[in-house]
Amino acid sequence: MTVLCTDCTERRGDLEQSGHQVVDIREDPTLPGYCTLRYTRPAASSARSLMMPASQADAARAIVNIFETGTVRGHYGMVTVLPGDTGRLTYGRAQTTLGSGNLHLLIERYCSTVGARFGARLRAWLPALSSRSPAADTDLKLHNILRACADDPVMRDVQDAFFDDLFWDPALRAATRMGIRSPLGVAVVYDSWVHGSWPLMRDRTQSGGTLQKLGEHEWIQRYVRTRRDWLGTHPNALLRATVYRMDAFQRLMALDAWGLPLPLVVRGQEISLATLGELPPGCFDGPQPGTRELSVRSPLLRGLDVRLLQLALSDQGCDIRADGVFGNATARFVRALQRSSDLPETGVADAGLVQQLVSMEA
Repeated sequence: MTVLCTDCTERRGDLEQSGHQVVDIREDPTLPGYCTLRYTRPAASSARSLMMPASQADAARAIVNIFETGTVRGHYGMVTVLPGDTGRLTYGRAQTTLGSGNLHLLIERYCSTVGARFGARLRAWLPALSSRSPAADTDLKLHNILRACADDPVMRDVQDAFFDDLFWDPALRAATRMGIRSPLGVAVVYDSWVHGSWPLMRDRTQSGGTLQKLGEHEWIQRYVRTRRDWLGTHPNALLRATVYRMDAFQRLMALDAWGLPLPLVVRGQEISLATLGELPPGCFDGPQPGTRELSVRSPLLRGLDVRLLQLALSDQGCDIRADGVFGNATARFVRALQRSSDLPETGVADAGLVQQLVSMEA
């Protein structure tokens, strides 16, 4: 785990409180201002005993999912590289970063999990992710494998557990220590653990009055205003652009939604039992490769078979985005493949061609 040096002591305490054993702490020589904590995980995290009711916990996570990837369930396959972002390559439901070293830890955990469909392919990238190689920021093949991993339930489970270990569980413990009990208050703390600088913003807010003196609701409102001012005047333009997170919290407070009752609407997204139970966006559980012919149609064909076909084309050097949607770009690459194989240039991938390409990918 890589964290800001200023947060190091608190993160160590959170890990040890939840039953983890911290085995090593040292400053990261490649990332000034950051420390790397290495720890062993307990068989079962004691933080589970602190969990709030499932629907409220899911609502709190969903709010931050919306902030991070614009979706209620979170976009498990989202790959982003923003110019000027010190995190560099970011990935997954809570957008973990190459720059922090946590992307390497996530992929390492996935590769070591039984049944990981793409584990063998990603294992070859572990050294580059560990060293934060610039190649990882730009390699389209790697990005396409990461996108395809979203279709693997193992990856989704690994991401959920990883982000709970890294963000949700310590945020819940931090809120408990402060005396924060409301689900909305916990969501505010969780957002700061994901987004960064919880201790700094907490201490600034405390200087104007403690939670015990002001009461939870007043203190949380002051915290959100403090954090909004900090974000809005930050020298990093990327952080200035995220004041919407605090605006969303202020709207929920104005609606007196401290218990996060469902349904909720946050930034135009409905959080309800129905949306929380849907397959996450950008994830496909079918059709299986070879069960249908793939071509450009209206509406465009989407699915697991399309994604795996695109991944196979990517492996062969095609500059293609494996998004699981069979559009004109995919058809163009299929035609190029057919031309090089002395096949009719139809741009249509019949079941036989799909099975042949996907079997090569496997």
